[in-house]
Amino acid sequence: MGKVGVTKAFEVIKSALAVLNAEVDGSDSEPWWDGDPLAGLADGCLDILAGVHGVEAGFAGLKARAAMKYSDTVQALAPPDASVQSQEMAVTAEIGSLLCLSDRAAGSLLAASHALATTLPLTLSALQSGTISWQHALVMVDETASLDPAGAAALEAHFLDPKAPTPPAAGVGDMPAYRFKAKARTWRERHHAESFEKRHAKGMADRRVEYRPDQDGMAWLSAYLPADQALSGWNRLTALSRGMQGPNEGRSLTQLRADTF
Repeated sequence: MGKVGVTKAFEVIKSALAVLNAEVDGSDSEPWWDGDPLAGLADGCLDILAGVHGVEAGFAGLKARAAMKYSDTVQALAPPDASVQSQEMAVTAEIGSLLCLSDRAAGSLLAASHALATTLPLTLSALQSGTISWQHALVMVDETASLDPAGAAALEAHFLDPKAPTPPAAGVGDMPAYRFKAKARTWRERHHAESFEKRHAKGMADRRVEYRPDQDGMAWLSAYLPADQALSGWNRLTALSRGMQGPNEGRSLTQLRADTF
């Protein structure tokens, strides 16, 4: 196929997008149905949204595979004495520039793509078929990151293998990604090969405070702490802030927490 085939494929996609946009605008020559045109347009937009959901997932899978294949190809073309770190930086910079991503975002994309391509075949297949979204795939990547290959395969099979002995009541793609994240994390905690004590010790070693600038002269200051300490701090902030509330206090509880912090 080569470049010509790729160009033609994207021309077809762009033509299809033009048709779908015309449908949304209601300017297509054929009406949605013979009944109420507005009701037909509303139903048609839902059909388009459902179709976009699946196509977006397929494109996310394609992007992940293309990013990983590019990285592998660059590595294969590099001379034997080339620095691996330099290659990785060059690949990250190239993909970041092409997709208008920061180096950090491009690196995250490559890391997720590598996980999907090498250790999560069921997740990548479900993504490509539109069964799950990119957000669902990232949940699987995150929750299997610290597992050994057997553990990662078991977690993935539990949620995505139709032949699994005890599949979840609802399909992964039928639930919001945040709900899937909670279910996947619960399963991971219960079936992790390492003891909770060892994992908690590793987490303790990673404790930190982070600063992130935001819009309008604001910023985020967050801390990664043991759960009991974080909850204790939150409860203390809430108690102090509630104690400051009264008829002469115009600040909300949220604002009081921030000021007390």
